[in-house]
Amino acid sequence: MLTLGLSSFTHDAAAALLEDGVIKAAIEDSKLSRSNTQGLPEIAMRYCLNKRGIGWHDLDVVAVDSRPFKRWIRQSLLLLRNVSSPLASTYYEANQLGALARQLSDLRQLRHENGATSFKLLCLEHHLCHASAAFFQSPFDRALVLTLDEGADGKSVMVAIGEGSQLRVVQGISFPNSLAWVYSQVTELVGFIPHKEEHKTQWLSMEGEPSFKDIFLEMMCEPGSPLPHVNRRFVDCDATGRLKLSRHFYRRAGLLEHNSELSDDVRHALASSLQQACFETVRNLVEYFRRKHGIQNVCFGGGLFQNVVLVAALEKELGIDQVFVPPAPGNAGCAVGAGLLVWHSLMKKARGQEISHVYWGPAYSRHEIVDVLSNSKARYSYENTEERRLDAAIQLLQGGKVIGWFQGAAEFGPRALGNRSLLASPWAPYVKENLNDYIKHRERFRPFAIAIPEEDCARFFECSRLCRFMNSLGTVRSGSDVLPEGFALPGNQVRLHVVEEKANPLFWRLLKRFGSVAPAPMLINTSFNLGGEPLVGKPQDAFRSYFCSGIDALMIEGLLLSKHPVPILRKPQVAHASSLAQLSQSAGLRR
Repeated sequence: MLTLGLSSFTHDAAAALLEDGVIKAAIEDSKLSRSNTQGLPEIAMRYCLNKRGIGWHDLDVVAVDSRPFKRWIRQSLLLLRNVSSPLASTYYEANQLGALARQLSDLRQLRHENGATSFKLLCLEHHLCHASAAFFQSPFDRALVLTLDEGADGKSVMVAIGEGSQLRVVQGISFPNSLAWVYSQVTELVGFIPHKEEHKTQWLSMEGEPSFKDIFLEMMCEPGSPLPHVNRRFVDCDATGRLKLSRHFYRRAGLLEHNSELSDDVRHALASSLQQACFETVRNLVEYFRRKHGIQNVCFGGGLFQNVVLVAALEKELGIDQVFVPPAPGNAGCAVGAGLLVWHSLMKKARGQEISHVYWGPAYSRHEIVDVLSNSKARYSYENTEERRLDAAIQLLQGGKVIGWFQGAAEFGPRALGNRSLLASPWAPYVKENLNDYIKHRERFRPFAIAIPEEDCARFFECSRLCRFMNSLGTVRSGSDVLPEGFALPGNQVRLHVVEEKANPLFWRLLKRFGSVAPAPMLINTSFNLGGEPLVGKPQDAFRSYFCSGIDALMIEGLLLSKHPVPILRKPQVAHASSLAQLSQSAGLRR
């Protein structure tokens, strides 16, 4: 049975192809189109079909993570409850009708795609797709499932119980009772872009004191109830019907409503207070339903749980082996969730093994890459064995260089997990400055991840299995001082990527080999992209990012591009040094 799952009609549109419940292909449309798609993920859909070598007529089911009519009805009811201005009401309703018309048009296009009408088109509840992605990819046979996002399809929270191949909804909460909405509002308040830069707010929170926490708890919770409930005194509508923070919020916080220049101390305090209030609200919600249903294991889904600081705090509170977050907890993951929901809940098929990797995106042959390089007149050398490829990369890393590492299939989800990564030695001088100032162009308070082989992790860190997908934080083990200063976060926490050999054997071997010439088998692993752009997907994206930034070298499927001569360093296997020198000269690199 072939199922195409789609996340559409909102940000982070994606497509996933499943065959008998097994994920065969999945990718976000933005990684291929290089823009934020909010309609049908057409490029991602084509990729999924082409990878399997099928057409629309071969599909059995197309599952979409949205129910447009229900969404429109819920949003209209919200309008009646919250918007008092006739002008705002008219503007808001016109926008909602326009969105409904676009979504229905997209569904009509799907039904008649390439003249195919044989597949069954299913429109599913958005939060059920979040819950499906969380539970059916988890190792748990029975778990409490909690999903929180801003308010897709008019819902903000869903609580369900997953058991075997079934999900049973026990509680739903409508927008605007949304912690994620509050998080986006505060993200804008502290100077970042809402719906895009919430990750910056979470890292900013680690530098402040939660002096506004009681205000946020008053705003997001109702006394005596464990359920999130946004106090309407803290919310207002603008002239277009858009909800915003009210004057009451600014008065309670002691802030000027239209003051865009907040001091750094206030920004840090707001972020820290919001983070702590979200943690306490989610913890109380989970503990209430845990006691009520006698369940210990918890699966989290929805955009709020892309917040790894929140997930790490919940793990410590709820049990480090009793929490699961899927690799892509946000909207993109609903494409996978929709496909899994059809196979397990609707078709009543048994579950398989827990997922071990997310390398479901496009891969490119060496010939395809050479064609692009030849057309761009770029100079490169060919490392024709894995041994030479690893040796050349280690020479560069030991020389303090930043390498673009492009291999195999692209990762699905928001994290770079060793196939579309920028790598550097954490012991290289000025490495954080070089990455921040000349490549990523990002704020210095944001941490870099440390990649380490699974077998070596326990020597230096304590962490859960969520660090395989960088969905939580690790802690530096007491007495371990190998990690250079500046990589540990407050509380001795560290952003960690634990690499399993079976999931990514080449990256695992690179880490092992690097550990033989460095203090430990660790590398900085950050996403291969420029500031504000999606993760690179195609070779053309990698080349553009390489040539337009301070990246020193690019290793792409055994082809090495370098802006510097490959350094010749002393290492255990000295015999490779002369061959590396010859390779550098043959590539036209000056020494």
